[in-house]
Amino acid sequence: MPPSLSDLARRAVRQRITDVFNDASNGERPVLRRADALFLPESVAWRVNGDVTTMMIGGVSGLLLQMLHPAVLAGVWDHSDFRADMHGRLRRTAKFIAVTTYDHAEAGRAAIDRVNRIHSKLRGVLPDGTPYRVSDPELLAWVHVTETISFLDAWIRYAEPRMPLVEQDAYFAETARIGEALNADPLPRTRADAEALIQSYRPKLRADARTHEVAALVMRQTVGMPAVDMAAGVIMQAGMDLLPRWARAMHSQPRGLPGTLVRAGALTTARFLRWAFDGSPNRAVHPDEVTSY
Repeated sequence: MPPSLSDLARRAVRQRITDVFNDASNGERPVLRRADALFLPESVAWRVNGDVTTMMIGGVSGLLLQMLHPAVLAGVWDHSDFRADMHGRLRRTAKFIAVTTYDHAEAGRAAIDRVNRIHSKLRGVLPDGTPYRVSDPELLAWVHVTETISFLDAWIRYAEPRMPLVEQDAYFAETARIGEALNADPLPRTRADAEALIQSYRPKLRADARTHEVAALVMRQTVGMPAVDMAAGVIMQAGMDLLPRWARAMHSQPRGLPGTLVRAGALTTARFLRWAFDGSPNRAVHPDEVTSY
């Protein structure tokens, strides 16, 4: 029996999303979920990190938060081809999360080791003359806390609004293992710790022309398929909307859709992508299935 139009549409969307998160030219494939991963299948991290829509929204929001730290922004500005390959940067972040959450523990540790080797070589000088090292534990702590709280908050807003605080705390305690392996310090192990740590960094945060240039590139990302590009636009807006009010104000983005419309659009996008992966091995519900990214 030939596939229905609905099945063909699902397959097309699934393939495009798979292509977005995997560089086929380098032999990348979706990550197989394994019971011998760094995190157990029953962990909160498995649940939170497995939804493609909330991870994309949280990833955008985390990146927008991270770049408000001048030294973190300088690391991107000085040591990456972000203008030509912002999509590549976002893809590599997603792949790192997938591998360290779901792949064999040895693959996760190898991914962490690669990142540590890269970080150890990168350093520079801020525009005001202050030297920085990408491997500075304090900078890595900022990257870790902004990333984890953004992933979690996207999950809560668009997937599990009534997530108990004890499970939110468990997410920070679990993911602190990755931050510790990446030499980040200090590390939050509860939601209260994470919120306090972010507040402690606020006096160091800045937004200047370089910040706005990188943020604009993030917000303009497309993937080359009209239906998916529409979803990508909603996801970018939802990532900005997820930021704390003070961080949105620092980014000074042109006024877009009202927050209620952005959230409604993001919920619709999440349901659409979950529909697209329903019944697929990429749905990633069981330990022997693969993630969407």
